[in-house]
Amino acid sequence: MASVPSLAVSGGAAAASATFPSAAGADARRPPPSSVAVADKVSNSNGGSIQVAQNSGGMEAPLRPLDVEEAMGMLREGKTVRSAMYVPLLHQCVEAGSLGNARAVYGHMVKTGTGSDMFVATSLVNAYMRCGASRDARTLFDRMPDKNVVTWTALITGYTLNSQPVAALEVFVEMLEDGRYPSHFTLGATLSACSSSENIGLGKQVHGYTIKYGAESITSIGNSLCRLYTKSGSLESAMRTFRRVPNKNVITWTTMISACAEDENFVDLGLTLFLDMLMDGVVPNEFTLTSVMSLCCTRLDLNLGKQVQAFCFKIGCETNLPVNNSTMYLYLRKGETEEAMRLFEGMDGVSIITWNAMISGYAQIMETAKDDLHARSRGFQALKIFLNLKRSSLKPDLFTFSSILSVCSAMMALEQGEQIHAQTIKTGFLSDVVVNSALVNMYNKCGCIEDATKAFVEMSTRTLVTWTSMISGYSQHGRPQEAIQLFEDMRFAGIKPNEITFVSVLSACSYAGLVDEAERYFNMMKEEYKIEPVLDHYGCMIDMFVRLGWLDDAFSFVKRTGFEPNEAVWSSLVAGCRSHGNMELAFYAADRLLELNPKGIETYVLLLNMYISTGRWHDVARVRKLMKQEDLGILRDRSWITIKDKVCFFRANDKTHEQSDDLYQLLENLLEKAKTIGYEPYQNAELSDSEDDEKSAAGSLKHHSERLAVALGLLQTPPGATIRITKNITMCRDCHSSIKFFSLLANREIVVRDSKRLHKFKDGRCSCGDFSSLL
Repeated sequence: MASVPSLAVSGGAAAASATFPSAAGADARRPPPSSVAVADKVSNSNGGSIQVAQNSGGMEAPLRPLDVEEAMGMLREGKTVRSAMYVPLLHQCVEAGSLGNARAVYGHMVKTGTGSDMFVATSLVNAYMRCGASRDARTLFDRMPDKNVVTWTALITGYTLNSQPVAALEVFVEMLEDGRYPSHFTLGATLSACSSSENIGLGKQVHGYTIKYGAESITSIGNSLCRLYTKSGSLESAMRTFRRVPNKNVITWTTMISACAEDENFVDLGLTLFLDMLMDGVVPNEFTLTSVMSLCCTRLDLNLGKQVQAFCFKIGCETNLPVNNSTMYLYLRKGETEEAMRLFEGMDGVSIITWNAMISGYAQIMETAKDDLHARSRGFQALKIFLNLKRSSLKPDLFTFSSILSVCSAMMALEQGEQIHAQTIKTGFLSDVVVNSALVNMYNKCGCIEDATKAFVEMSTRTLVTWTSMISGYSQHGRPQEAIQLFEDMRFAGIKPNEITFVSVLSACSYAGLVDEAERYFNMMKEEYKIEPVLDHYGCMIDMFVRLGWLDDAFSFVKRTGFEPNEAVWSSLVAGCRSHGNMELAFYAADRLLELNPKGIETYVLLLNMYISTGRWHDVARVRKLMKQEDLGILRDRSWITIKDKVCFFRANDKTHEQSDDLYQLLENLLEKAKTIGYEPYQNAELSDSEDDEKSAAGSLKHHSERLAVALGLLQTPPGATIRITKNITMCRDCHSSIKFFSLLANREIVVRDSKRLHKFKDGRCSCGDFSSLL
């Protein structure tokens, strides 16, 4: 759209006044006061009756109120009605959403010759717009011989309400070109259209117009301007406008507080504004309090949230559903699940937003849980809530499905994920890009790369997140060529990769040992896409060098680029040096790793295993002494496997399962067979769940938790079925090696997702290429 035409409209009428809003002519440019008052009644009246005058022998009967059905019946019978009486009748059509009755009223107006009345026609334009018939409204508008500012405003407002903001702005420009002066109602509607269409340029011109004619200080205009700037992401401009509004109402304050709630960088400002609002004597409404609760949630400030909750009781908003939803979500984010559940169960009525808040809240707790046991417990609770939702009268929406699929991803709950997949197909939500992206991610995390590929290919629309998730999936599953090809397909489709996408494609190059391609993509990222490398990108390059055995190149790359390696990079260097037999460099890298994370118990266990494997018992004793001095406790080893909707949990050396003897016997048999085809046990430090366990450091422990879970899967699942296991810590080298042989001997695909990555064992091989950060 072109910019606003010159606002200094020429002509005698335009020159009648130099200030706004009294700068209009007597009739066409500015409606008489009575017209404005009646137009206000059209949009704000709550009256539900109509008064008519009936002809009886030339005498006019007294006026009496009629309901809409009786009034419509009289119109159909051809009764005489005063033109002004059409207005409340049209208002009732708007309240009922009855476009048919509005059209019938118009037919009667045409028949009786009152259709040319500007006041009534304006009301009809408003009624058509509010009933969703924007084309009928525009046709009627174009036929009107006379139009005033209220007529133009009704059309602009109507287009905005009907999600046609561009058309609204075109009408505004047309109005100015016609020499009409807008009222502050017109400007407010136009600013709303600028917000909806994200036309910040035109919005700024309208802002300039309001300043020129002194309308910026009008509260409704100030509110619209604040909304315009906050929606465009210019909070500083919004704050400047906010400060210039002399009489701020609850909408003014809420607009700014809500904007702060949407940007975590302005949380403190939002809370300060809330306090200023209270000091100014403005009583917040439910929208204000919902935003304030969101601010508390972003800050994870439960104490402040409880104060706001108490304030809700004070002003009578304690039963308001949006406020309760935000309060409940805050309790969940802080891990106060019992209080959140009490609030949830005590609500008189809930919406799908309430259910979604519960499910997403538990999903968030999974990410911040203190250990894997608590995380899985919260995941099961989320699945239970989703099941209860399905049994209720409400139906899941796209947010529900995307949240619960993320829970399935975190738990590697494939069976539940497949059931939810079926429900998305049945309900039609599978076509939504957010749900489909969550589905692709779920299949990737569960080790089902073929199902992920199928879901990805069937997507009608793909986002950058979807492309990146699929590229990462191929890389994690040891299929680097597919990952690289998909990256090129994404670029060909015009999708601009971000830094996470480059991590995935560089990881694929690392796996395949494609040095030239990796360096090309690394340079492409910097030069073509202007993305500065971060530690993850450097880590991929290091990983590639050490996989190839180019250990000197790896260390020289660190020196050349000048970046400070993090734990992941040093872990990769340790793995590479161990894999290629350079133990001195491995010990050097492990010491650097320990410096970065002196409390990391996995690092100590890694060092122990390295010293044990080389027979350096003096260093073994030294590391054990350090662990006691640091009071690190023990490294708890836990694994989970789901069989027929039943989750089985194992610890290291676990003998609590009812088939424990069978599991141990099966493992002994498998290990003996594995030795005959090349398996050589590694010597590892033992893992235990007992603080008092003082077992010998030497010797390979045959019963780590994941091996017990594998044994149960082999016993209780049908031949050929894939076994899927999650583990709370990194796999050890011995378990990794033995499970490769188990997959070959049992002719099974075994998927183990540990704390670092996904391992897919098949035919005696692992998707990690036997090169990952193993204990």
